[in-house]
Amino acid sequence: MLSFPNAKINLGLNITEKRRDGYHNLETVFYPVNIKDSVEITDAAFTSCRIHGIDIPGDANDNLCVKAFNLVKRDFDVPAQQINLLKNIPVGAGLGGGSADCAFLIKLLNDKFSLGLSVAHMEDYARQLGADCAFFIENKPVYAFNKGDEFEKCDVDLSALFKVLVKPPVHVSTADAYALVKPQKPLQSLKEIIHLSPTTWKYKVINDFESSVFVKYPQIHQIKTSLYDAGATFALMSGSGSSVFAIFNEPVKLPELEKNNLVYYNI
Repeated sequence: MLSFPNAKINLGLNITEKRRDGYHNLETVFYPVNIKDSVEITDAAFTSCRIHGIDIPGDANDNLCVKAFNLVKRDFDVPAQQINLLKNIPVGAGLGGGSADCAFLIKLLNDKFSLGLSVAHMEDYARQLGADCAFFIENKPVYAFNKGDEFEKCDVDLSALFKVLVKPPVHVSTADAYALVKPQKPLQSLKEIIHLSPTTWKYKVINDFESSVFVKYPQIHQIKTSLYDAGATFALMSGSGSSVFAIFNEPVKLPELEKNNLVYYNI
């Protein structure tokens, strides 16, 4: 069986406090976008993972997809599977590609072996793999809080707008990004702001990681500036990674940004 895990962007990200367990509490809005990997499972003599496309550091058999399979297998007698993963979603870009892959694998296993797992049960598995993994089970816009793994429905809809994502040849470590951020409560919750028109977001919706990441990687800041210069209604770095997305009212082409970066149109 085959599925196509998609990326997400963060429509704002406020790091509100550091937790006693070492994690951070935050608030953000996860929004699915049309940049996709593919994950396939087939019956096999033993479970393993083969990764194609974009290179991922580390052992393929320590991939989140294998961890997701082992979580499910702990509770269900599912046979060994060959996992084939084709990576297209950029790594270290704040797009949640690895999280999407393992969440979609859980859904594949549920479908292929008729496990009868509810959405809540699949989200419980996904939460054990990473803070944003559970979002990809339902894969709909949500307001996320606590560690980013608790959700409330969010009716934001950008489908009528033209969205672009720019990924420079830079990998931002999530651990490094968190190490430099200073948690603080926002003056106004993203939960309230996100329902305003995107034309008002420029000075209201922020990503707390930008201030530290832009200092270390000024080229990311320059991309954001270039997107506004090109007429974007709104532009923001996604998550803790290096990609910057922008919202335009009309389709655009950005040949200058294409010279040194990956540019995804109409995401």
